[in-house]
Amino acid sequence: MKQKLLLLGAVLFGVLAFMFTFTQINREKARLQGETYKIYLIQVTRDIPEGEKITEDMIRKQLVQRFRNAKYEREIPYDRRSLVIGREAQSLIRAGTLLQWSDLKVSLSSGKTGLTSLIRPGYRAVSISVDATSSVTGLVQPNNYVDLIGTFRFPDTRGDSSLDTITMTILQRVRVIATGTDLGFLSSGGQNAYVPRSYSTVTLELTPKEVEMIIFASQKGRITMSLRNYEESAITQKLQSVNWNFLQKNIMSYNAEREKMLRAGR
Repeated sequence: MKQKLLLLGAVLFGVLAFMFTFTQINREKARLQGETYKIYLIQVTRDIPEGEKITEDMIRKQLVQRFRNAKYEREIPYDRRSLVIGREAQSLIRAGTLLQWSDLKVSLSSGKTGLTSLIRPGYRAVSISVDATSSVTGLVQPNNYVDLIGTFRFPDTRGDSSLDTITMTILQRVRVIATGTDLGFLSSGGQNAYVPRSYSTVTLELTPKEVEMIIFASQKGRITMSLRNYEESAITQKLQSVNWNFLQKNIMSYNAEREKMLRAGR
């Protein structure tokens, strides 16, 4: 009888120990899952030989999970893909690989490195001054797309000598090449791990005609950037120039339109 009680006690102790260990494992698993995040990275769709230039059809978006406490990540976020297109493979990159910065060759030709290598043919780079407000609190990053909104003082449309303040969208979906001297080559440790550098200028990619317009506008008024979602490429057609009279007349209709959008879940 004594042996049976001891055996029963041992079995019970083993069950309790197993339950305790199982609970601890689940707690640790839940803790680790709470310290991860999901991010879209660049995955290679086919083998890329050494020296071959990377094109859009060679890459795709791949959702992966990463730990937040990682000190750094070598993989390239998908929203930095434009910094990859046209770059040469450092060595053979196998299909299915998550692309890393070290997989890409560094340009060595004189006059082809740095900012000039990031400008697409037919475009020019031009820098404009910004402050915390006009740069979305300094959160605009290289390779983001923004709309440029200008605020100016024009002679009143009634023809008198008074000035009328007008705000209008000048250009849409403009690519930011650099913020200050940051060209965006360094990958961050995750979606929310980017620590913006302080900067007072942004460098934009514009056509030659747009360069003339933006330089003139920046001299005559204030340019503010409006940050876009990284997947949005649409150009809004119906825009307006906003002055005091327009604002007074349209406040009620704008709020009604916003309420309708909120009800529709947009």
